[in-house]
Amino acid sequence: MRGEDERSESLFSYVSCAARVPKDHPLRAVRPMVEEALQALSGDFDELYARLGRPSVPPEKLLRALLLQAFYSVRSERQLMEQLDYNLLFRWFVGLSMDAPIWDVTVFTKNRDRLLEGEIAAKFFAAVLNQREVKRLLSDDHFSVDGTLIEAWASMKSFRRNDGKDEDGDPGRNGERSFRGEKRSNKTHASTTDPEAKLYRKSDGEGSRLCYMGHVLMENRNGLIVETELTEACGTAEREAALVMIDRHRPTRRRITLAGDKAFDVTDFVGDLRKRKVTPHIAIDAHLTKTGKRRKTAIDARTTRHPGYVVSQRVRKRIEEVFGYIKSVAVLRKTRHRGRRRVGFMFTLAAAAYNLVRMPKLLGAPP
Repeated sequence: MRGEDERSESLFSYVSCAARVPKDHPLRAVRPMVEEALQALSGDFDELYARLGRPSVPPEKLLRALLLQAFYSVRSERQLMEQLDYNLLFRWFVGLSMDAPIWDVTVFTKNRDRLLEGEIAAKFFAAVLNQREVKRLLSDDHFSVDGTLIEAWASMKSFRRNDGKDEDGDPGRNGERSFRGEKRSNKTHASTTDPEAKLYRKSDGEGSRLCYMGHVLMENRNGLIVETELTEACGTAEREAALVMIDRHRPTRRRITLAGDKAFDVTDFVGDLRKRKVTPHIAIDAHLTKTGKRRKTAIDARTTRHPGYVVSQRVRKRIEEVFGYIKSVAVLRKTRHRGRRRVGFMFTLAAAAYNLVRMPKLLGAPP
């Protein structure tokens, strides 16, 4: 017998959001790690909020919502709130009941500065890695480093002269403007939309664009991120950020190895690594120069003769998977925020999301 196509709505619902989430859903394994990390930050949250006044939206809920944005490639916080209104999976993960009202999207704007002041993204990232079960996944001896460009939320038309002597383009909100024959550089120009974004291109054959540079330090055992850094884009940023992340991550001065691509094959950088008792497993840059001579590399047989060098060169390429996730899944190929601190906050949170996605499978694997 064919059933009637009628809407059946009851006055009350006795089913919770958790009952609607399948028991084998991937987020069920992620949520306990998120809860443990947020519990470790409870004291930091107390210092950021006043003792008196109207209660705010809990920062724990804000961070869970931002993690969902990275997990599910949600384009904007406005769309995130739309999803949170009707998506029961999102409500369960954030901690909202079936009939709880969602908050206004401006809550993120008002609370972001507070979270930035407390460096909550970096502390949350570290709290995830400091969990007892997670620590056994991390290598203490072998690491890889690399950087990638994060396109800024600024148009090339906003890149104007510092002295204000630009030629005016066509009138209108998005009028045409020709840059033919005009020399532009970060010394003489700056973006009026995001002054901290810099004009840069990472390799020959690519067009220059306004961007930031995101850096990660990866441990080589399971390919998890252990440090992040976001800097202005420049030719030395990758090497400078690598030294900063190594100094910040190393609890002791025991010898470690660091793998990297050809951009790190620079004499001064390799010398700085050796001073820090870091063995430079750097790819050799021996391309032909314009004069036809082979470029002199800073990596010698002291390093390349060991079999570990070959292993590091193979494993270091996994760091591209990190950037692929952050740019494609976490939607950070082009940032939606302006300013180095805000972009860095989202970059670190996206790196934490990458670790959280991979950890349940690694923890479930036999030791």
